[in-house]
Amino acid sequence: MRRRKFIGLAGGLAAWPLVARAQQPVPVIGFLGSSSPDAYANRLRAFRQALSEAGFVEGRSLTIEYRWAQNQYDRLPELAAELVRRSVAVIVAGGGVASGLAAKAATSTIPIVFATAADPVQAGLVPSLNRPGGNVTGVANQNSEIGPKRLELIREVLPKATRAAVLVNPTNPTMVEQFRRVLEPTARVLGLELTIVQASTERELDAVFPSLAQIRAEALVIDPDVFFNGQSRQIAGRALQQALPTIYQYRLFVEAGGLISYSSSESEYYRLVGIQVGRVLKGAKPADLPVEQSTKIELLVNLKTAKALGLTMPQSIIARADEVIE
Repeated sequence: MRRRKFIGLAGGLAAWPLVARAQQPVPVIGFLGSSSPDAYANRLRAFRQALSEAGFVEGRSLTIEYRWAQNQYDRLPELAAELVRRSVAVIVAGGGVASGLAAKAATSTIPIVFATAADPVQAGLVPSLNRPGGNVTGVANQNSEIGPKRLELIREVLPKATRAAVLVNPTNPTMVEQFRRVLEPTARVLGLELTIVQASTERELDAVFPSLAQIRAEALVIDPDVFFNGQSRQIAGRALQQALPTIYQYRLFVEAGGLISYSSSESEYYRLVGIQVGRVLKGAKPADLPVEQSTKIELLVNLKTAKALGLTMPQSIIARADEVIE
């Protein structure tokens, strides 16, 4: 009897670590998005893949709670507060500066990983890229910085153009100011007069395109803003209907019929976000994680759209393009 009891006890002790491991809670992260799931489809695919490679598979070893502002940026503070009350392990501020600031205002203890096209230091997200400090770190892409290159592409396609419009979202003032600041010096050098036009709702977006004809804009540049990403088909369609050459911030615009996109790679951008989140889940402190820089740039050209606009795309652009849609 004693031997049987001993064997049973030993068996129970051997099984205990397995039971304990099985009962460990699955981490929950919160994803704070400025727009809608459709606008984030490519990004989320890369994000989940990076998390999976780090050992965190959504639905199995990880739960993600999503909060979508549906382009109403004033809702972000409320949604961030919901995630804080949920006591998530990490908040992914995936909606640019607006969501990053909302998350930062909501908590000083829960780790935050942001994703933004703006300069994180100038935006007030972190005091330093190398030493972010506090509970915030993240990933910055170059979509604001490469704005001047978009103007140079316009000059190559339209060597005689003198007027260009820039479409911005006024509810994202930090991004607007940074984008305007980098564009204006290049516009002066290229002899382009820039006019800022604004839209933050679908109704306002509908009103923008008639106004572009009134100001005689010869080209349009789209500000890197999540709201516009969700309206890619509408914007690309209206630009084509109005015969207005337009340069965009992401490939989904060109896939929807836009003329050119010159941008950071969405897949690399959000792969890095997933890597940062994986590090935090494994115990790294945001204060010790330098802000990552997404450096891969993609140039896409839609020759079918160029033909519809009556444009001959310069060979210099075609030769540099990462992808040409015919």
